[in-house]
Amino acid sequence: MSIDSTLANRNDLESFRSLEARQQPTWPDKDELARACSTLRASAPIVVPAAADKLRERLAAVARGEAFLLQGGDCAETFAEADANRIGNKIRTILQMAVVLTHGASMPVVKMGRMAGQFAKPRSSDMETRGGIELPAYRGDMVNGFDFTDESRRPDPGRMVEGYRISSATLNVISAFTGGGFADLRRVHEWNAGFLKNPAYKRYERTAKEIDRAIRFMTACGVDFEALRTVDFFVGHEALLLDYEHSLTRIDSRSGRPYDTSAHFLWIGERTRQLDGAHVEFLSKVSNPLGVKLGPTTTPQDMVALADKLDPAREPGRLTFIARMGASKVREVLPHLLEAAKREGLAAAWATDPMHGNTITSSSGFKTRRFSDVMDEVVGFFEVHRAIGTVPGGLHMELTGDDVTEVLGGAEEIDDAGLAERYETLVDPRLNHQQSLELAFLVAEMLVGA
Repeated sequence: MSIDSTLANRNDLESFRSLEARQQPTWPDKDELARACSTLRASAPIVVPAAADKLRERLAAVARGEAFLLQGGDCAETFAEADANRIGNKIRTILQMAVVLTHGASMPVVKMGRMAGQFAKPRSSDMETRGGIELPAYRGDMVNGFDFTDESRRPDPGRMVEGYRISSATLNVISAFTGGGFADLRRVHEWNAGFLKNPAYKRYERTAKEIDRAIRFMTACGVDFEALRTVDFFVGHEALLLDYEHSLTRIDSRSGRPYDTSAHFLWIGERTRQLDGAHVEFLSKVSNPLGVKLGPTTTPQDMVALADKLDPAREPGRLTFIARMGASKVREVLPHLLEAAKREGLAAAWATDPMHGNTITSSSGFKTRRFSDVMDEVVGFFEVHRAIGTVPGGLHMELTGDDVTEVLGGAEEIDDAGLAERYETLVDPRLNHQQSLELAFLVAEMLVGA
């Protein structure tokens, strides 16, 4: 008797339920949770499997050294900031960084936002105490509210439905910007409007003029630039809330394979990458391209075992390792991982996350990072790849398109006192628009050297 493959795939998606699922909220009302999941299961997909397949092809090129991955966005998106202006600013920043990288390194850039779903965050503790009052920790807007009150901090499954709605709307805005002419490479000057006072912007303007000159020359030669009007822009987030991810998983009618339609790209965080854990088990069953964060305690054995579980067929574009070692550890730890990956013939692409391993607390009490540490980890990432003979494939950043003051240093020389001027993040500090461009110029130089 034959088994229907669609039914088999659906049943296979339940295997994670018997395993430990870390970093999950304690939902107080199971009936509310069931209703929210039922609503999500009946909802339209946010992305379609064919687009996830296209991204997998692009990431295969990244792994071969034929393209570069640029992924950026908020540490944790908030419902309140999901407006067209802020979304547009983030897209503009990523597009500008991509222009700098493409122009400087003559390499295609795969553009991806930490957007349209990055509404949940892991926490070091389930509870937070202030003034003798203990409440559940803030786990992102898809779980509970930031205000320190009983009502706000109560995990609410209905927030997953609201997160789905806002994620869908965000992707619609992204599509409008990237498909409606805003992303046209002939508008590189307009992307810089209002940001011409600082050194990074002046350097960007010089790049824009060079691109302008090249386009005018090729136009005079009869080249048709209609293809420059639009760009492919993908979205990804950490697959943290398993109830949400499972509820948005669909069976592709073309292939009969399951896809998590909450995003094109999903990654597993440093705190949930246990080989025998629920997150690795669940993500191993879906067909999206996947990422895994690797911190400084990762051993080569850990890495190879994760590749065996998540990418047993060694499929190009399926797996991206995102190294987040910290500036002080990247040159010490990363070589062992790259040597093992090379020896084992892993097909994974490699990206650097130079943010999470460099978090400090300022003397005034702000959670922050030093821009110099971020830059140093990026340099170390390229140095190690160059020494091993492997491909430095991408950049995974926490950034915003706004002029916040959350990371120390940069050309603006943000100091401890300056952090208070526009410190807006609810979770982790982000590079502002200028610091993001500064970093892009550095990476372009490193790519040329690589």
